[in-house]
Amino acid sequence: MYKLYLELLVTFFKIGLFTIGGGYAMIPLIQQEIVRHGWLTFKETIDIIAISEMTPGPFAINAATFVGVKTGGIPGATFATVGVVLPSFIIVTLVAKYSARFKDQPLLQYALYGLRPAVIGLIASSAFLIARATFFMTPSGSVCIFADIRNVLKMVNWRAVLIFVVAIIASLKYKIHPILLIVLSGVLGVILYSV
Repeated sequence: MYKLYLELLVTFFKIGLFTIGGGYAMIPLIQQEIVRHGWLTFKETIDIIAISEMTPGPFAINAATFVGVKTGGIPGATFATVGVVLPSFIIVTLVAKYSARFKDQPLLQYALYGLRPAVIGLIASSAFLIARATFFMTPSGSVCIFADIRNVLKMVNWRAVLIFVVAIIASLKYKIHPILLIVLSGVLGVILYSV
């Protein structure tokens, strides 16, 4: 069991250390690591994203805690959560201590300019993976990667598309508060999927 705790700590430390941009930028690495270790399936990681967005707190901490509890109980949750938080704690402490000395350095500014598009790419990658898993399912329920054009319409999850369109319109046109939108989407999901 101690091996599992150490593995959770090291894995989530790596996730916390190497994902610049936090939150959504972490999704590809979190997903890859969780599935690679066999802690959760691809579909379960998509569910974690939804659960983490509905619960208070940062996504990475919620995901780490969830995976930790599922694989190693409360001690597993503790090790995974400490692992994902520790790199940020160390880095923010060092930046706070030395930021005044290096803030005007051109190389630091250039590095930050280089990180911005990479973070956008990671977030876009996450959005693509989540959309693909949400909107396109094969009849067996596994995620569709590439589909024959003739069968695409058969594999579209039209209920998910409807909820997505309603959420976009409610958000952009009617400026519905995100919390209310999450609750309404959950209610709409219960109605549409129970029919």
